[in-house]
Parts: sequence; structure tokens; C-alpha cells
Amino acid sequence: MAKNKIDDELEKLLKLIDIERKEDLAQYRQKMISNSLFDRRKEGVCWYPVQLERTRFDSGERLLVKVSRNKEHDNSHLFQSGKSISLFSNSGTNDEGKTFITGVVNRVKKFDMLITINANKFPDWLTDGKLGVQLLFDENTYKEMEKTVNILLTSYDSNIVRLKDVLLGGAEAQFNDNYPITIPKLNSSQNKALNLIKNAEDVAIIHGPPGTGKTTTIIQSIIQTLKHEKQILVCAPSNAAVDLLVEKLLENFIDVVRIGHPARVTESILRNTLDAKITQHENYKELKMIRKQVEEYYKLAKKYKRNFGHLEREQRRELYKEAKIQNESAKQLEYYITNDIINKSQVVATTLVGANNYKLKNLKFKTVFIDEAAQSLEAACWIPILKSERVIFAGDHWQLPPTIKSFDAAKKGLENTLFEKAIKRNSADVMLQEQYRMNKKIMDFSNQFFYKNELIANENVENWKIFDNDIPLEFIDTAGCGYTEQVDRETKSTYNKEEAYLLYIHLKKYLDEVIFYEKNFENIAIISPYKAQVNFLQQTYKEELSVSDVFLEKIAVNTIDSFQGQERDIIYISLVRSNDKGKIGFLSDVRRMNVAMTRARKKLVVIGDSSTICRHEFYNLFFDYVNRIGAYRSAFELIY
Repeated sequence: MAKNKIDDELEKLLKLIDIERKEDLAQYRQKMISNSLFDRRKEGVCWYPVQLERTRFDSGERLLVKVSRNKEHDNSHLFQSGKSISLFSNSGTNDEGKTFITGVVNRVKKFDMLITINANKFPDWLTDGKLGVQLLFDENTYKEMEKTVNILLTSYDSNIVRLKDVLLGGAEAQFNDNYPITIPKLNSSQNKALNLIKNAEDVAIIHGPPGTGKTTTIIQSIIQTLKHEKQILVCAPSNAAVDLLVEKLLENFIDVVRIGHPARVTESILRNTLDAKITQHENYKELKMIRKQVEEYYKLAKKYKRNFGHLEREQRRELYKEAKIQNESAKQLEYYITNDIINKSQVVATTLVGANNYKLKNLKFKTVFIDEAAQSLEAACWIPILKSERVIFAGDHWQLPPTIKSFDAAKKGLENTLFEKAIKRNSADVMLQEQYRMNKKIMDFSNQFFYKNELIANENVENWKIFDNDIPLEFIDTAGCGYTEQVDRETKSTYNKEEAYLLYIHLKKYLDEVIFYEKNFENIAIISPYKAQVNFLQQTYKEELSVSDVFLEKIAVNTIDSFQGQERDIIYISLVRSNDKGKIGFLSDVRRMNVAMTRARKKLVVIGDSSTICRHEFYNLFFDYVNRIGAYRSAFELIY
């Protein structure tokens, strides 16, 4: 691809990011404007009313405010450390809040929140009327992506130009011809991927279908890379994906520093966050002592005096001056401690956008590993790439793509990831071929449709079942039953109560069989692409199944999207759609169905209406497959 075509593609990407930002903002405004405070509280974007617990100024003269909400308001919420908020008071006038001020969440628990307010003095209205806290739209991610794309468009850095040519221009990826190594714990395709990474000069791609040990391969590749490189950058689009990699690296005794607010990481790796490591540093006591001195100077300077003359003013000025000098010493010491920790770490781990954290400013890496790259927006992927000489992608473009708010932006190309572009434009990828998760009959349809029949089931899993004469895959066809989908008025999501009740009938009978054969299993998931169906299933499954608590504790009910990257012994999928026009909505995204069908280890039950779904090629082929292997059952077998 010629240089101007690469730039045209990047210019288009900038426009798509702007479309997405505007749509995200519009949806946010609609949610805030159209909904009452009660509805916003229910959706988790507002706490109202809240009680003012205490206020104080920190050493940087910023106002800290702690608020709490009533115990009965225990709705789940979307507040997180680092999120921008508005603290408002209705002052007895209206629900929208007569007075407000912006701030940032420091930390949040179930019933209380600590906020840094953008003010250097105590607002008088904080003690008037009822207080509330509301999420603000945060443009930081969009700003970082736009800034990165503009660098790509304007930079003459030879490394950036080279990576642009390879990833966007179709220039051939370069590889060394080093002697191959073999890691005994890896299979042949995993070792092939490891050697591809070892020899890559600019780009290498691990295509990891479900259950093929992608994470295992990445970790071993990082270990091998660290034998030749002092430090590596490791990224993923979500905090959860980053934390999983950190946990696995720690198990292999790799020194990792996790960049990101401690409130956003899992408990098990909290001690490996930069903040936690700062408190463990040998110079931290000195830093703490200086900060305490700063606070004491400010406290003395503000101390009220009945007689306040020239001498007192001079004394206050000197105290403020000393406080500022000490504060500067604290900043310099913290800067030294931070850099000392980062420089001594073998792996720096962060989200894609987090790679632009000011604490990583001017840092360069030989290699960046980007996991779940097929779920990452292209512009976000470029953020850590600009800090690196070569990039290792890992993911699966046949699973869920990035979440995009704007349908228009998605269809115009924003859903096309850098991972997918790189696979199409380069021969720099290895597909992991041996899967260790699921029975062969559960695997085979996805294998045929998505993976060119190149997947093989490991001998330890290819025939495993819950009990000996069990059928590992069943399709329960509701065609002709008269089940009708409905649309929830509030959420506009689709649900199908009759199909849900049929699912319960099948699951109850299946659990009776498990008891009869005296078998056991680890867990069950009931999943659906439709939130309204999930809500109905969540509200009713305990009552309708009427099984022992031992079984109920093993059952999870949620959307398909929430289960990406997870697995369960038994999976039930409710497809929901049942109409005369053959409309299938979400189901037409076959990658979502690939995710759903490949979560199951030993038993997969799919329930749907063949007369509705089989007008789509994917489901028509699936229908042929279940008939061919004897996995088809009519719903009439269960209800009569």
C-alpha cells in the first residue's frame, strides 16, 4: 500500500473515532437527560441522595470529600477510581441539582466514595439540600487515540514508519533464521508460535482459537524473550485481561509492575501495582516523612490567630514557602522511587490506553505483547506500539470484536481491528491447533465453519462427557410450538418466556440423570445474546428448577458476551428469536455464536426455533450438522 493510501486509511480512522465519540456522548446525554434520578440510580450512573461524611485538603491543596449512600440503595454501579464525576446539590429546588462541581473518584466501595473535588476552597452549598454524585462523560480514551493517530500521520521516526508499512501497507514482515527451540510443556503448534515470536523482527501473530492454550503460549514466549531483553511491555484492552496475564507471569516468578489504579485490579495482584510497590520501596519512609512535614507546614500556615499583623503575615508566608520547598522535594523523591521500580521490573503491564500513563513517559521497549488484540480498537493498539520496536499480537478474530457504540462507525470500518488487518496483509501468523477444552462433537462445527478443520481435540478431552451414555451436544428445536418472542418496552431487548421454561424442563431432567448416574460436574452456565432474556432467566431459574442448593450454587446466568474467555462443564444457550419473518438480530453476528458454543467442555444444549434461524447460512449449516451427528431433538419430546 502506497504511503498516501496508508495516510488516507489513518485519516479515515480519525473520522471514525470522532463519530464513535459523538455517538457515545449522545447516548450518555440521552441516558442522563431522559431518565429521572431514580432511573439513573438504578442504572448505576448516579448515587442519590448521599451523606457528606468528611472533607479535608491534601498536601497539594486539593479538596477531598468522602460521601456515603444509604444501605438500602445497594444497586450495582459504574463508578470506578479515576472516573470523572459531578457532585451536586438540589438545594431543595429541583431534581437536576441547582449547584454542582466536578471531580474525580479516588476510591469507591459498596456504600462510600472518596472524591477529589476541582476546587481549592470548601463550597458553601455542600451543606445545603440533598447531595448526589453522577458520572460524567470521560473523553480521555478518545483523546489518547486521536493523539496517537495524529503521531502516526506526522511522525518521520524510522521505527514508526517501518511498522506502519508492515501493519498497514502490506510490507513483508521480517524474520531471523535462528535455531529453533522446543519447550517440552508446549505442543507442536505452540512451539511453532514461540519460535515465530523469537525470530520476528517487527511483527508476529498468534491466532488462538478457544481452548488452544493461547495464554500459556504467550507466557512462555515472554519468558523466552526476557532471556534476551531486559524489559517487556505487556498490554490488553481490558483490566481483567491484563490482570490474568499478570497472575500467570507471577506464577512463573517474573517481576511485574502493574500500571493502573489499585481499585481497578484484582485483589491477588494488588501488591504488584505501582502504588503498592512505592509503599514497599526502601525510600518510602523518607517520602512519607516529607509529606507529613508538608501537611504540618500547611496546617500551621492556616492556623487561626486572633491578632494578625505584619509579623504574622511574614510568618505565614515563610511557612507556605517552606511547604512548597518540601512539597517539591517530595515530588522529586516520588519521581525517583517510581522510575526505580519501573526500571527494575522485567514486565510492565497495563491496558492499551494505560500505556500512555505519564509515569511511562519517554519509556521505550524492544517488544510489546498485545493480548486479546482482536477485541481492541485499532487506534488503541497503536498506543503501546509507538513505544516499541516490534509487536506480538495474540487473539482470535472469529470471536467477539471490540464494543462499538456507533453502528455507522462500525460498518464504515471501525470494527476492523489491527489484528485482523495484520493477519490479512502478512504471513506472520501461527494458528494454535490443539484444543484442551471441549468434547470433539462440541468443537467440530466451529472447527468446520471458522477454522478450516485445522483444530484437533486433545486426546484427554475429545470424548469426555458428564456420564457415559450422555450426548455431548443437543439442539432442541422449538419450531411449531407457537413460542413467540417479545420485546421489553423499557430496554427494547428481546425475550421468549416459553423458551426459557423449556430450558428449565430440559435442565431439570438432565440434572435428574446426573443424580441417577451418581456423577458430578464443576459448573453450569445459562447464556443468551439478549439481556431481557438473561434478566428473566436470572429472576426465575431458582424457583423454576427447584433443585438442591448444591446444584444452584453451580449455576451462572448471563449474556454470551460476559462469558468470552471463560468455560463451563455444561452450557445452555437460549437463542430467543421466534418470528414469521426470519429476523434474528444479534444472532446474525456469528462470532458471538462461536463464543457461545465454545464455552462448553462436556455438554452443550442449544435451544431455538429452526424455522426462524435457519434462513441464515450459519444456522442452516448448524442444523445440518446436528442432524448428521444425531444431536437433533424436537421440543415436543420434552413437553408431551
